[in-house]
Amino acid sequence: MSEVRAASLDLRERLGPGHLVLVVGPSGAGKDTLLNVARRECAADDRVVFPRRVVTREASAFEDNLEMSKAGFREALAAGDFALHWDAHGHGYGVPRSINDDILAGRTVVVNVSRTVIQAARRDYAHVIVVAITAPADVLAERLGKRHRASDGDIGERLHRAVSDDDVTADVTIVNVGDPAPHGRRLAEIIKGRSDGAPIIANEGSSHVDHHHD
Repeated sequence: MSEVRAASLDLRERLGPGHLVLVVGPSGAGKDTLLNVARRECAADDRVVFPRRVVTREASAFEDNLEMSKAGFREALAAGDFALHWDAHGHGYGVPRSINDDILAGRTVVVNVSRTVIQAARRDYAHVIVVAITAPADVLAERLGKRHRASDGDIGERLHRAVSDDDVTADVTIVNVGDPAPHGRRLAEIIKGRSDGAPIIANEGSSHVDHHHD
């Protein structure tokens, strides 16, 4: 049986039956914070997987990643080791190809990605749910200013990128203002496929916005 690669251009069928939940949003939106809450909420469910991304920079208190040198990343990319990959702010990001095994086994895979991979993911995976995490520009600026992460680069550039993120086609948008706990639990509900007892169905091109100002 030939190897299945999500990154290949010649896939005849989209990969399933599992779900791929893509969490996107601008820097400072609090994606990792909400993902940490959701990870705790889903800890008892072995059908939900939160893979660690491979990134060409050191792990930090803000995100848990697998560090890889740029040369090593290029080699891994050439070897087809990533299901999804992208470049941002001078760094390479990759999602391990092992997620395909989870998708084939019917699990739900949750990963923080760039909006630039959404189209490829929708093309290659049968069940994709895009959750956009966002916040007003002044909140983003304040959070980035407090974070002081050298690899963030120019804050103004990141905020400009946040404006262009507004055109992301998301299935659900969570405005992360105030206490992050309820937003994280909402993300967990989406991951588990439940909202008020009903399954969440991803409809490409539609968007539901959750506004919580706790």
